[in-house]
Amino acid sequence: MTSRLTVVYGVRASAAEIKARAQAIAVEQSVEMPLSAIHDGSILSDIVGQVRAIDDRGNGTFDVTIDLAAATIGSDAGQLINMLFGNTSLHDDVVLSSAILPSEMLSAFGGPSHGLSGLRERVGAKGRAMTCSALKPQGLGAEDLGKLAFELTMGGLDFIKDDHGLADQSYSPFVDRVRACAAAVRKASERTGHPTRYAPSLSGSYADMERQLGLAREEGLDVALIAPMVAGPSNFNALRRNHPDFAFLAHPTMTGARVSPVLFAQLFRLFGADASIFPNYGGRFGYSLLTCKAIAAGLLESFGGLAASAPAPAGGMSLDRTPELLDCYGEDVMLLIGGGLLSAPREGLAAEAGRFVRAVADHCYPRMSTP
Repeated sequence: MTSRLTVVYGVRASAAEIKARAQAIAVEQSVEMPLSAIHDGSILSDIVGQVRAIDDRGNGTFDVTIDLAAATIGSDAGQLINMLFGNTSLHDDVVLSSAILPSEMLSAFGGPSHGLSGLRERVGAKGRAMTCSALKPQGLGAEDLGKLAFELTMGGLDFIKDDHGLADQSYSPFVDRVRACAAAVRKASERTGHPTRYAPSLSGSYADMERQLGLAREEGLDVALIAPMVAGPSNFNALRRNHPDFAFLAHPTMTGARVSPVLFAQLFRLFGADASIFPNYGGRFGYSLLTCKAIAAGLLESFGGLAASAPAPAGGMSLDRTPELLDCYGEDVMLLIGGGLLSAPREGLAAEAGRFVRAVADHCYPRMSTP
């Protein structure tokens, strides 16, 4: 028997149908053809997916556990996504719930180069949560984005990232934007004495993103934002391997399909995310408190020896919720407030960012273990 990974799917079906439905998923996610047409015994025994368990959850839903051959994946992040949920994602009665990967696969992908502890070290965030904000809205030119970056840095934030929708648009070309924002953050950091990090958003082809990281490095940057499901999981994993000096913040755009958000966060960690952004409860995306705490746990808990990723709850957060969120997540978190800070008048933006920084620094954190 070859090495296998264990995958759990949530399936809607009747009790009479579920056994056949589970077998169909196992075949679809492995060889996707009639087994009667396969005459090689080793393929039937080693490659075809095997139904391991069917558990009735009630109300016409079942947890179906299937073992898939690791040999069908190799060390390609995109192929892992494909084999976990490729064809089956086209069936609206199935949800991808979770996956347990063999140790050799975890080692092959490598996980974060720096992780939670590395991000902490870069900004001197000892014994507290990290702070982050975003540069937006779409349509601002490089000069105006640089001014925003300057004011946020003057407030003492740890990280300032591009909005994930900033790419290489005519009104804000990547080169102009990164040079303007990097210069603004350097200038303000010299005044504050705090090593604020600016993370530009990567976009385009793999070659484009390589060039963008090269420019970022020339500007003295060592953190970047990437949306793995837009850039491509394989591209993201390759960038992490080829640029080990960079830390990567993963954005969750395009992860709202029928896949557990907890699993997506764990996969982004596996592929190299040093921090993973996710929609926080009580924001504009509707994730529950239970889901958010499970995402944070999936990023922090022991996972095949991989470094922990920093959970980064975001999405409609406000400054007055800071104590509540720190009580919920503890110090092992990167709080991301974008529009909630940018709503302040421009002349008061640095002061508002400073309030955020002080709220995080002065908080009495619950006792939680740090990975």
